[in-house]
Amino acid sequence: QLSFAATTPELADKKKYPYFFRTVPSDNAVNPAILKLLKYYQWKRVGTLTQDVQRFSEVRNDLTRVLYGEDIEISDTESFSNDPCTSVKKLKGNDVRIILGQFDEEMAVKVFCCAYDEEMYGSKYQWIIPGWYENLWWESWINSSQCLSKNLLAAMEGYIGVDFEPLSSKMIKTISGRTPQQYEKEYNAKRGDGQSSKFHGYAYDGIWVIAKTLQRAMKYLNATNKHQKIEDFNYTNHKLGKIFLDAMNETNFFGVTGQVVFRNGERMGTIKFTQFQERKEVKVGEYNAVADTLEIINNSIRFQGLEPPKDKTIIQEELRKISLPLYSILSALTILGMIMASAFLFFNIKNRNQKLIKMSSPYMNNLIILGGMLSYASIFLFGLDGSFVSEKTFETLCTVRTWILTVGYTTAFGAMFAKTWRVHAIFKNVKMKKKIIKDQKLLVIVGGMLLIDLCILICWQVVDPLRRTVEKYNMEPDPAGRDISIRPILEHCENTHMTIWLGIVYAYKGLLMLFGCFLAWETRNVSIPALNDSKYIGMSVYNVGIMCIIGAAVSFLTRDQPNVQFCIVALVIIFCSTITLCLVFVPKLITLRTNPDAATQNRRFQFTQNQKKEDSKTSTSVTSVNQASTSRLEGLQSENHRLRMKITELDKDLEEVTMQLQDTPEKTTYIKQNHYQDLNDILSIRNFTDSKDGEKAILKNHLDQNPPAQWGSSDPSRTSKDPIEDINSPEHIQRRLSLQLPILHHAYLPSIGGVDASCASPCVSPSASPRHRHVPPSFRVMVSGL
Repeated sequence: QLSFAATTPELADKKKYPYFFRTVPSDNAVNPAILKLLKYYQWKRVGTLTQDVQRFSEVRNDLTRVLYGEDIEISDTESFSNDPCTSVKKLKGNDVRIILGQFDEEMAVKVFCCAYDEEMYGSKYQWIIPGWYENLWWESWINSSQCLSKNLLAAMEGYIGVDFEPLSSKMIKTISGRTPQQYEKEYNAKRGDGQSSKFHGYAYDGIWVIAKTLQRAMKYLNATNKHQKIEDFNYTNHKLGKIFLDAMNETNFFGVTGQVVFRNGERMGTIKFTQFQERKEVKVGEYNAVADTLEIINNSIRFQGLEPPKDKTIIQEELRKISLPLYSILSALTILGMIMASAFLFFNIKNRNQKLIKMSSPYMNNLIILGGMLSYASIFLFGLDGSFVSEKTFETLCTVRTWILTVGYTTAFGAMFAKTWRVHAIFKNVKMKKKIIKDQKLLVIVGGMLLIDLCILICWQVVDPLRRTVEKYNMEPDPAGRDISIRPILEHCENTHMTIWLGIVYAYKGLLMLFGCFLAWETRNVSIPALNDSKYIGMSVYNVGIMCIIGAAVSFLTRDQPNVQFCIVALVIIFCSTITLCLVFVPKLITLRTNPDAATQNRRFQFTQNQKKEDSKTSTSVTSVNQASTSRLEGLQSENHRLRMKITELDKDLEEVTMQLQDTPEKTTYIKQNHYQDLNDILSIRNFTDSKDGEKAILKNHLDQNPPAQWGSSDPSRTSKDPIEDINSPEHIQRRLSLQLPILHHAYLPSIGGVDASCASPCVSPSASPRHRHVPPSFRVMVSGL
């Protein structure tokens, strides 16, 4: 049996049909051609979409067999009955870029409509479908779909059709003596207006196959058995049937459809490739099954991209790295900061013997500078990523930069808070005992803070060390327009319990900051510039706290943008370190340059004593302040203030008494001449509050050298005065004072310790000086009390 139009693959089963031949290639004949095309464009990953019809299923199964073992993966196999959209969506979900379809024209319209909806067309996709559809096949089925014509054509653009070649394109004379072109011309002339069939060339070559087979059989019979002729054939003559079968298999000639050769009864014909370009199919290549060669016509095939589509989404991992110019700029700023810190260190060491610097603890200042420089140094490490160092080195840097930044922070602020604690401990010494706090003790405090840091960091490193992790982000299109997708990856320093460890570190640093704020608040009223940095500490804590909170939040939100994250972290460290160092050292530098003694000159300062429920304003003359005498100075200031307040009250009352005496019509020259000196001596007691212990001795000597005149003594000059002044005699004055002074005595002296409030009569103070012992009792009370 010989067929010129039966293409069903089922007839290729030689167990069922051992004597069946066909001059037309079967539907399975396109599979070797498809394999050749896939290899030509190096497509190694495909997917199939098949209509649930036996004819198409058999082609799909044979294709699977052909591709098996050829290093081509069928990543997804989908089939459908009526609605292909679900299958198309699955193909897209599996990232199938090369789709091998087997369906008829009606289903093809639905398939491409679904492809348009899923955007499975264009430069990234390639559809390969049967090429035996009728011309303008989509116009017959467009109305049965819900797809617009322009959308359908957009999805169809560029598909490749595969089918057998109806007539050979080679201009070679065939076995009939005509070229394929001459045959086609003669055929069209003879058929007239009749409808053309694409199988006419295979029918024509089929007649030649039969003729050549019978001719070979006759020659064989004549050569082997002259008594048997071909006319003696019958269906029970198996010997003659075997001769016909062998003669058919030996067929090999060039016909109008190409080289006619059979292999196991199957025609080894020519397969053509066409591409849909601008609403028409254009032949772009052909496959010769006999020679197993593929020929692509030059510049005929056109892909919608710059190059053939990829068989899958090419994912190119790209490390998001820190920009080199950005790293260079921030490194330059960091170097400037370190130069500034070095200048402060030189200034601090050079002027360490100056009172201003010496009183501000130069050793602690050095630690503050050291902590700032360590913080600066961590910036260089934060900017090193996979583009600069290897993976192993990056993992080591994760630990090193964490240690450096943590230790630098604690060193700087620990030293600053330790200095403030010493001022707080001295000026809050309510027992007024001598208290000496040396730098060695402050170093121990800072060492204790660092020891806590080291314990946390060591436990962190031993229990759950930092590792290099790679975070992959969603794919992005290639900026250059290539058919690849960029998957950004980013390196991180993380561990299993990162949140817990960071919480411990942040909690400790937060407590340290709160402790510093407490000390700054407690010492805010100690306004000796050389000792008190509370204002600058408060400003530093405020700036560092705000910047750290903002920096940590923004850094977390921009963890997928390494340039932004590094820029924020670096600027926060630079700002915090710079503002801290400047607030600590710039005021000292300015003061030392403009007025070196300004920090140690007499200053008034306030001191709040919470235990007494009253705010006392104090002022003192400070000529030399050192750590050993600070507590004594505090006690003198408190006592000084108390005496000033009491004396101020008594001065007012004394002034009132004096005014009353001056306003009386009885004025005596005796008082003016002999007792004004005593009143001045009494008023000179105010000078006690402005002097030290040595000044008390001066006052005592002055009183001893100027003994008061007795109230009973008289001036010889008074005998020459007028008699009207007798009313100012000592007797009259004594009488008036005896009535007024006891009232003053009982009202005010108990409050200053002169007499007990319970005394019924004036009492003599046991501490009265010898000078006052000669005063009559009524006046002795007043003088001794004052």
